[in-house]
Amino acid sequence: MEQTFAICRVAVAPLRASSSDKAEISTQLLFGDRVEVIEKAEPWWFVHSAYDGYEGWIDFKQLAEITSEEYHQPATALVPAAVSNQLICADGSKYYLAASSSLPAYADGYCGFGKEKFQVMFQAHEILTTPSASVLTELALFFQNAPYLWGGRTVFGIDCSGYVQAVFKLAGIKIYRDASQQAEQGKIVNFLPEAQAGDLAFFDNKDGKIIHVGMMLNANQIIHASGKVRIDSIDDQGIYNPELGRYSHQLRIIKRFM
Repeated sequence: MEQTFAICRVAVAPLRASSSDKAEISTQLLFGDRVEVIEKAEPWWFVHSAYDGYEGWIDFKQLAEITSEEYHQPATALVPAAVSNQLICADGSKYYLAASSSLPAYADGYCGFGKEKFQVMFQAHEILTTPSASVLTELALFFQNAPYLWGGRTVFGIDCSGYVQAVFKLAGIKIYRDASQQAEQGKIVNFLPEAQAGDLAFFDNKDGKIIHVGMMLNANQIIHASGKVRIDSIDDQGIYNPELGRYSHQLRIIKRFM
């Protein structure tokens, strides 16, 4: 198959485990996410994400083909941590975008791809080069109370690893999509009392598999997506959920990314 590149042309699109509308949603593509098309079985395309290497099936109508040059040109601006992020199309219709979405070819209040051009009706979020713990904390708190959704990446539904990936993306730190992959990145923090705001804590199951991740706010508190994005206490045993009256997650390792 001739090499094909594409970009997500809608606000949020499901990336599925197989080529069916009934298939599990592995993750979501957000507006501006670039992909390489690996296989076509219309209406489904199997794609590889340029940002984190994630792969899955998507309805091709939610993508627009782009050139190799557009594919290899990373976004320099993102959609900020806000809920009123609006684009205006050439025909006057509107898009409402999720925080951490990319703004392709952003310049002078416009973004676009191919022949499509959109007026950006908000202050674009420039990708940071020197993130700080305070910035990470502010971004993390934006998502507080967002409902948990397997495969989700937006404030209207997000999972644990999608949550920290979105926060870190806005802060200019690139991490993988799944908790088990993220646990392979960063530098080890040897002891919980040494944990700082912005560190990621990872949790395993009885088989030793990493199944959960959250972001430390300090050495005693963590913000994570479990039912919703919430703040809980953490100690050497793991996360304590006062609503359940027990520990909900068993601590495995803490990593630092700054």
